[in-house]
Amino acid sequence: MHVPGEVCRDFAQSSKLEWLETNGTGAFAMGTVAGVNTRRYHGILVASLHPPVERYVLLSRMEEETTIDGLSYTSGVGQYPGAVTPKGYRWIAEFSTPPATWRVNLGGVTVEKQIYLIDGKQAAVIRYRPDRDLAVRVRPFLAYRDYHSLGRARQDVYGALPRIEFKHDGEFLHQPDWYYNNEYLRELDRGLDFREDLFTPGVITLHLRAGEWSPIVASIEPAEYAAPVARPEPFTVRRADGSPTVIAGYPWFTDWGRDTMISLPGLLALGKSPADYRDIVGSFLGHLWEGLIPNRFPDQGQEPEYNTADATLWMFQAVRALNDKAFIRDRFYPAAKEIIACHRRGTRFDIGVDPQDRLLHAGNAATNLTWMDARIGDRAITPRAGKPVEINALWHAALRLMAEWAQAFGDVTDFDQEAGRVRENFRAKFWNPQRECLYDVLGNAQLRPNQIFAVSLGFDLLESAQQQAVVRIVERELLTPVGLRTLERGDPEYCPSFAGTPADRDRAYHQGTVWPWLLGPFIDAYLIAFGRGAENIAYCRGLIEALEARARQSGCPDSIAEIYDGDEPHEPRGCPAQAWSVAEAARVKAMLA
Repeated sequence: MHVPGEVCRDFAQSSKLEWLETNGTGAFAMGTVAGVNTRRYHGILVASLHPPVERYVLLSRMEEETTIDGLSYTSGVGQYPGAVTPKGYRWIAEFSTPPATWRVNLGGVTVEKQIYLIDGKQAAVIRYRPDRDLAVRVRPFLAYRDYHSLGRARQDVYGALPRIEFKHDGEFLHQPDWYYNNEYLRELDRGLDFREDLFTPGVITLHLRAGEWSPIVASIEPAEYAAPVARPEPFTVRRADGSPTVIAGYPWFTDWGRDTMISLPGLLALGKSPADYRDIVGSFLGHLWEGLIPNRFPDQGQEPEYNTADATLWMFQAVRALNDKAFIRDRFYPAAKEIIACHRRGTRFDIGVDPQDRLLHAGNAATNLTWMDARIGDRAITPRAGKPVEINALWHAALRLMAEWAQAFGDVTDFDQEAGRVRENFRAKFWNPQRECLYDVLGNAQLRPNQIFAVSLGFDLLESAQQQAVVRIVERELLTPVGLRTLERGDPEYCPSFAGTPADRDRAYHQGTVWPWLLGPFIDAYLIAFGRGAENIAYCRGLIEALEARARQSGCPDSIAEIYDGDEPHEPRGCPAQAWSVAEAARVKAMLA
């Protein structure tokens, strides 16, 4: 990402552009181009005390004061009630990543500032390089609280958390103080608490030399100064036990089973090693319980949650994309046979095969087992208990894959016959002849994007004419420049924007809000339905290019947001950097290359 000076100095624009730095542990640094923190999650060191969870905002931000030719310049930005001070964005000449780099012009003197994390360590580097010798006084601000919460002035600043250490070649002046009512306006927009108090222990004075980097290393564990390390993508991290996993999105998600399995094929296209890929799948298999892999691993390291009907079925697609025959034969296929058996006889959360039609049912009024899982209190916003369309498309695909693998390994099974019965009843029961598309859940005719998986997963679950009809209605009613809407605009429950109170946003989450990751399955389905001719390939490339162009204009331009508003101008919402949004775009680009 490169942001020119005129945009950097426009506070209204640059305070909405976000940057992200990670280090492979779940820790991160994140903020805005302007330098102001607009989220409770923004900070220079958001440490993970039990990677990749137990995250705490320790070092919130820095302010720098420099005197040049008798004039004082203060960099950094603070947002307070009714005031922005200091206004360090006025000096920014340009911003770029990676790593997060500001070039500021202070009365004709240029100073570069960089922020990044040390790979594998709970440590951040803030370093400066001027074009002439000068002294800079750096004031750090500490939050010291869980990253989901906000803090107030208190006697015990550090509590039970490890104390941060600042390593530098300058002098430190002990000058403790509290700065009250720092405001995070994105939290205000989200209808949440948005003010907190920050503690400053004092001021570090650095004597900078022209053309040389002068670093401050802020850490809670032994860490030596190191140059930034290029990371191909920020979402793959290692747990405390060393096993790899995938962060679903920054700044507030951890590792989710569904997101991981959907993201893995695209992360492979982004450079993820096949060995790590196998280890990630193997790690989730290590948590297999009654035929299910975890839905998510909670923030504070509690036992995994298993309330998902699709994460386990998406794992079959992740393994299909890896296409490692030895891994499938020796590791996945034996576990997959038990997964299939558990589903056929019935497992937790009312997940099981209907003995009459062989379709998979899942959940009840008290559960949300598909990816459309928003709730307000005990009420499901998008109730999909019963027989959801994508769950059965995934079930059919899993059976077809098992049949292929069984034949390759000389194993005698009935997987192919079972898949045939699923296909027959799927076509008979899910087809909506009035609209020539698929029911979202048996008994529910709302037009949603989940039907696209009946085409995108392949294996001829639908007849050719049905495939084309499904793709056309999704294209006509749900496709936008940034992904697929989760509900058609003419539906009475359609929500045009994802904004307002937490309840307002939960209500809109899957009720019209656009999800970029769905563009990948749509393109798969389009090419299956209409063929891979040159014109169709060009059309699909244009869809991905339009998404990436829009992503570069707002939000976190180095990434792709979790969601966008259903209506124009499709503002980015939710997590600014979402794994499956980025991964699906990368996967499709590689496929279309």
